[in-house]
Amino acid sequence: MKHLLAPAALSLLAAAGASPAAAQSAGEKINMVIAYDASECPKAQPGEVVVCEILVEADRYRIPSNLRYSDSPENKAWAQQVEEIKYVGDFGAMSCSPAGAGGFTGCNQKFIEAAYKDKSEEDAVRFGLLIEQARQDRLSTIDAEAAAEQERVEMIEREYMQRLERERDGTLPGEGQTPPPAPLTKGEKKPG
Repeated sequence: MKHLLAPAALSLLAAAGASPAAAQSAGEKINMVIAYDASECPKAQPGEVVVCEILVEADRYRIPSNLRYSDSPENKAWAQQVEEIKYVGDFGAMSCSPAGAGGFTGCNQKFIEAAYKDKSEEDAVRFGLLIEQARQDRLSTIDAEAAAEQERVEMIEREYMQRLERERDGTLPGEGQTPPPAPLTKGEKKPG
């Protein structure tokens, strides 16, 4: 046993002596700071080491990333816990369970519910809402544009009808002038 401890102790002493950082840090104070700008980092005092981690400004008011995600049961949402409890002991008709008579009958209903849930949560739904909003914006201007176009068409039709009226009421070319003399027959002489 003594022989086993001696090499282990020697290797431990060698490792401690070989590392100058380990010898220096024995009496130093280490200050670890999270900052969002280099100007926020404090200056190191004698006998102190300051480690300053600079994060992105957008993360200033967020929960630190190492605390954001947790798989512990205490951090489960109540809605998710209720969903899990909903199917405990669910068997028989409309249960989608191999236990009990008619357990298979609820499988289609579960598939339909899962499909609707996926559809309501997918990204395409957001695009669908954006498309619907753009469509409503376009339709809101169509009525005004259609009214303006209708008014322009009616104005052109009125001008056309007024021109036709003027032409009907006006004199035809040659109307109102004295008629030309009748053609001479063979034996007649020209007057004058």
